[in-house]
Amino acid sequence: MAFNGLGMNLGNLSRLSDAVSRSLSAENFTGAKGEGGKALHGTGEVCARDLGQGWKVSPSVIIKGGETFTMADIAGPGAIQQIWLTPTGVWRFAILRVYWDDQEQPSVECPIGDFFGMGWGKYAPLVSLPVCVNPGSAFNCYWEMPFRRRCRMTITNLAGEDMRLYYQVNYTLTNVPEDCAYFHAQFRRVNPLPYKDVFTILDGVRGKGHYVGTYMAWGVNNNGWWGEGEIKFYLDGDQDFPTICGTGTEDYFCGSYGFKNEERQYVEYCTPHAGMHQVLRPDGASQSQQRFGLYRWHIMDPVRFQDDIRVTMQALGWRAGSGAPRYLPLQDDIASVAFWYQTLPTVPFPSLPDRDSLEVI
Repeated sequence: MAFNGLGMNLGNLSRLSDAVSRSLSAENFTGAKGEGGKALHGTGEVCARDLGQGWKVSPSVIIKGGETFTMADIAGPGAIQQIWLTPTGVWRFAILRVYWDDQEQPSVECPIGDFFGMGWGKYAPLVSLPVCVNPGSAFNCYWEMPFRRRCRMTITNLAGEDMRLYYQVNYTLTNVPEDCAYFHAQFRRVNPLPYKDVFTILDGVRGKGHYVGTYMAWGVNNNGWWGEGEIKFYLDGDQDFPTICGTGTEDYFCGSYGFKNEERQYVEYCTPHAGMHQVLRPDGASQSQQRFGLYRWHIMDPVRFQDDIRVTMQALGWRAGSGAPRYLPLQDDIASVAFWYQTLPTVPFPSLPDRDSLEVI
């Protein structure tokens, strides 16, 4: 990628640029130059009562149940370069939305936990290029997000209780090349998946762009292996049959043979581009289902489309019994986040599930 001032890598780290660096947090709500750490009131003011201004007076915000907090409202052109969050409460009930260039509909709409690969509401280490999650609930995102006129980013707390949010949004103000597209992320969840249905990861996209990643929170409702299903990418008018067809769920996530070792046990793994970073095993009591967190980033192999894209995943296992083996369509609890870049406008997303339908049960 040629250097354009939006982001840097080891190959261009020494290059100078006229881009300027800015950062939003509870210590600088506007990101304005020289305005950080000026707060006289905030969530840390009692702790700073003997020290005063400049001594961590406002490190976080409280978002009341049912309310929406505007985390960023930035005039462009520029690009979001890194987001760090650590939220309290139920991660599935905190909804991240991002709006580009004064659009009324969001281009990102997703529970915070799922956006950062933590769809089951429990911490697991995740180490990858665009997303990392560190102890104890440090959510980090490095997806480049350019915008031309405006970026607005909100967090909505659907829970009945208040949540505390620590956050840092690091961005640059700089010119955006004409061929830069806009970042998108969409959440979906079906529980249970109807018999013989396929799970839709993404549909309804219109525009030119490229698909860059998938996160799935997969809850198994049957005994036995669950990952025989194929992912399918329908591109630019494909109808009954896709242009790209995978060979199995674990194959798509860059694993093999059921993600298992020689003892037939699941093995968690994290790589820069793919992983199964989370396995929640039955505990012999209330936690009765096996649940998995998986990611696949198409950074080196983006799936490009000119007009439209649809992405589906089969839920497929094996029937028990003797004789020739037969596939079994599964009725699992599946949630996903699709990540892609495209031109505007964004087609409005399907309605987000209500709180009861979002809940991990």
